[in-house]
Amino acid sequence: MKYIDEYRDSNLVKPLVEELKKTLTRPVRLMEVCGTHTMAIFRNGIRSILPDGMEIVSGPGCPVCVTSASHMDAFIAMAEIPGVRVAIFGDLFRVPGSNGSLANAAARGAYIDVVYSPMDALELARNNPDDTVVFLGVGFETTTPGIAATILAAHHEEIDNFCVFSTQKVIPGPLEALMQDPELNINALLCPGHVSAIIGAGAYQPFVEQGLACVVAGFEPADLVNGLILLAKQVGSATPKVENLYPRVVSWEGNKRALAMVEEIFEPTDMEWRGLGVIEQSGLAIREKFQKFDAEKRFDIKLVPTEEPKGCLCGAILKGQTVPPLCPLFGTRCNPSTPVGPCMVSSEGTCAAYYKYGRDDS
Repeated sequence: MKYIDEYRDSNLVKPLVEELKKTLTRPVRLMEVCGTHTMAIFRNGIRSILPDGMEIVSGPGCPVCVTSASHMDAFIAMAEIPGVRVAIFGDLFRVPGSNGSLANAAARGAYIDVVYSPMDALELARNNPDDTVVFLGVGFETTTPGIAATILAAHHEEIDNFCVFSTQKVIPGPLEALMQDPELNINALLCPGHVSAIIGAGAYQPFVEQGLACVVAGFEPADLVNGLILLAKQVGSATPKVENLYPRVVSWEGNKRALAMVEEIFEPTDMEWRGLGVIEQSGLAIREKFQKFDAEKRFDIKLVPTEEPKGCLCGAILKGQTVPPLCPLFGTRCNPSTPVGPCMVSSEGTCAAYYKYGRDDS
């Protein structure tokens, strides 16, 4: 397949691995903040070819993983309201709250539908006029335009039995918070490809002003290794900048039409992140003009502070402070069949990646 197969060609990747070894002249401790990057790095064995002096830290790049425990409890409580049918992306189904998961709620009789897009949830509302369909909006900038488009469609069609519980988040906020932690000692960012397709490579310029090397990269082996080479060059020459290595998808200014639609429907709000707490202006709330599609207002939802599961280190893992094999629950009590934390459930979770591909990588 064009734009994929050629970036997987081992004849292209092998010379890049050798170039990476020659390019690294100063220590590089980089953070990736994209769940798809997390999995791609493990799946393609990128960690195994890293030269001495280069380290990859996984950050809060999985939207399901950073969904707070209090939000999970609110999701589960909402699903059990009579007359409510909840629509979700599949990764959310087994994420534990303080009293079970949405899967457990479904077993108790709650109506929970796994959908592939917000528009599927709107179709559920059309087909079930006696139910209120609530789409649980969990995601970053990548999925937000689709939710905005769905709310606009519901507005134009006057579909009143549809609403969204928005926990949509934006990536720059938590990155800014994490980069203030001197103990992390991060000097480079492997910037997310999917998110950048919406917000543009230019969104990372403020991090360059803080002295961080930044490269936007794709997800195939050649993309990833080339991205590491560029980061090593920037750190080695002490010339941080934003380089877009994914121009086949990402532009400097982003998707202006998508951004305009998001701006029409949503406004910035403070948002709670698992492991990071409440970060100012890091979430998106539905504007007052479209408040009838706001599930939080329609059902007067109040978030209740919820403690993390005892022994679970998901919060520290999301902040890059530790790695899954160092969690006392990893691979024993917490595994894909019986997850304790969300990082083991999601297909983009760091714990899931370590469990599947890197059990010995600590």
